[in-house]
Amino acid sequence: MADTDPVDPFPLAAARRRAVADLLEGLDDAQLSTPSLCAGWDVRTVGAHLADSTAPGALGEFVRDLVRARGRLHRANDEAARRAGRRPVAETVALLRERAESRSTPPVTGPRAPLTEVLVHEGDIRVPLGLPFDPDPAAVRVALEFVTTGRPVGFVPRGRLRGLHLLATDLDWSAGDGAEVRGRGIDLLLAACGRSAVLPQLEGPGRQLLVDRLGAPPA
Repeated sequence: MADTDPVDPFPLAAARRRAVADLLEGLDDAQLSTPSLCAGWDVRTVGAHLADSTAPGALGEFVRDLVRARGRLHRANDEAARRAGRRPVAETVALLRERAESRSTPPVTGPRAPLTEVLVHEGDIRVPLGLPFDPDPAAVRVALEFVTTGRPVGFVPRGRLRGLHLLATDLDWSAGDGAEVRGRGIDLLLAACGRSAVLPQLEGPGRQLLVDRLGAPPA
């Protein structure tokens, strides 16, 4: 069942940004250079991207990057992240902590988007490193509500979840109509946002449909 009680996503996002800062601070060079679940980015780059996404004037800087990339959204985002990823990790850690309380809200997507972004990117880091990922259930619930009932532009392409009933086995939460896909809430969130690496953690008759839409998970 979807939770309709209003929850302020900003404190939840702040907690996850601090968690990512703590995580990055404890990684060695080999771990920081590990490919993340975010295609083409290593762990270091994902962390840097998160730190810059909450920077004052981030939207204006992105518009300039978009102009330089001749309107190619993905290329602009990729180039900005790679540029940020070249700075020292200690600086990225400091920026994440400094900007943890940011209440910046992207246009169109709204205030739940930053929380969803940090949860997904934290998974992008933790999953390939084989590290446990057990974020606050309240945060996961807000993000799941966003990707299933909000305007998750840039997170979930139109049609990816069509005909699927998502059921979180660790939360009192479900959404959608159709073939059931069940698993932990965080794994459902990551799969909804295109991370095929978590598909083996999911079950149900709708899982194969999600596999077909995302592509086979890595061996």
